[in-house]
Amino acid sequence: MTTDPPPGESRLRAESVTLAYDRRVVAEKLTVAVPDRSFTVVVGPNACGKSTLLRALARMLRPARGAVLLDGQEISARPARQVARTLGLLPQSATAPDGITVADLVARGRYPHQGLLRQWSREDERVTQEAMAGTGVAELADRYVDELSGGQRQRVWIAMALAQQTPLLLLDEPTTYLDIAHQIEVLDLCARLHEEGRTLVAVLHDLNQAARYATHLVALRDGRLVAQGSPAEVISEELVAEVFGLPCRVIDDPETGTPLVIPAARRRAGSVTGAGRRTR
Repeated sequence: MTTDPPPGESRLRAESVTLAYDRRVVAEKLTVAVPDRSFTVVVGPNACGKSTLLRALARMLRPARGAVLLDGQEISARPARQVARTLGLLPQSATAPDGITVADLVARGRYPHQGLLRQWSREDERVTQEAMAGTGVAELADRYVDELSGGQRQRVWIAMALAQQTPLLLLDEPTTYLDIAHQIEVLDLCARLHEEGRTLVAVLHDLNQAARYATHLVALRDGRLVAQGSPAEVISEELVAEVFGLPCRVIDDPETGTPLVIPAARRRAGSVTGAGRRTR
């Protein structure tokens, strides 16, 4: 477990940033580097600054102090269209316009590549079709987005982000409101995109899912960095107690060998403990 930035290249990083909404400071002197070609997951309790950090990395929130750097340049000083060609974002609770089809929503991912002298092209059509095929929504192309299930909608939003053809993809709580089967479906898709060479940064609430899918974890509490590193380096009983205030055991996941957090059981009156004794 370490709080030092990871070694090696990092196209996207926050350097000693203070993040605030009006006068309410959410994070202070926060330094986080996203390793290239990693699947980085940000974890921590509610209201610790996870989504705020992601908004800053995505150029949606300008730091009060410090800087977010993309390819060595301050991201807020770069043109929005230029950033959109490098970094895609799936925001929390994304909302599609009424009456829009899947194909039309995914096609909006091509907007950063268009301009006054470059309108819709065969290349845009090809990329859009590939993005839908790659996320398993091609057969839904003519369906209205608001008719889809939660898992289908998330895959459509990811397809739109893929249509941007960005090497960096940020996802804010992509599994929120999904049942467990759709959560795994979306995370498996994210893992495949990472294996294909993209750098992913996601905010997740489920620590065990984060440990299973992430190659790099960032743990926050109260707007400060507690630890960053591989899941094996970061997740321990002491870390879970410090960050989440949760007594637990950490064992190896029998499926993947990654850390698996088992919360301590609540002792019930009259339950059997030890050699047949009952608690009082």
